[in-house]
Order: sequence, then structure tokens, then C-alpha cells
Amino acid sequence: MDIVISKNSIPIRLTDERWAHITEEHCELAGLRLEVLETISEPERIMAGGAGEQLAIRPLGMDKGLVVVYRESEGDGFVITAFLTSKIRTLNKRRRLWP
Repeated sequence: MDIVISKNSIPIRLTDERWAHITEEHCELAGLRLEVLETISEPERIMAGGAGEQLAIRPLGMDKGLVVVYRESEGDGFVITAFLTSKIRTLNKRRRLWP
């Protein structure tokens, strides 16, 4: 299990079980665990999800972005999923939480 600190100073957990699930669904992320963790701790921006989750976004190359979806509660949090997307403009329509 890895833990990183979000911009709200909340520890966010990424368990091995969750990482296995993410890489099963998104095999292109298999070698990007460190980048996923860094996206939480050092995002370019954080947008609101549809059900209380947060979307940390970081560019990854010229035409793709890495999105990590996680949930924070009081003093604790966890990664839900992560994925690569070329549709960053669509995500920019969501409410910005940070910066």
C-alpha cells in the first residue's frame, strides 16, 4: 500500500488490490503507479466529480492527461480509479476545486 498527501493535507491510500483492479481495466497504466501517486500530491488541477469524489489531473505528454479519481473524508482518503484521456477539455467543464 502507498499513501500520499493530497492538496487538502489528507492521506490518500492506494492499495495493491485497487492498483491491480485499475491496471486490469486500464493496462496502459501498468508502469505508471508512481505517476498516479504524484498526480494526487502534485496535480495541475483538481476538479469536482459527480458524486463527491475529486479528479486530480496532470498532463502526460502532448495530447494526454492522467486523471486520478479519489475520495477524501475527514483525515483519510482512497483512490477509486485512474485513467488516461485525451478529452481534458471535457473535464475542464467541471467545477474546479484547486487551484
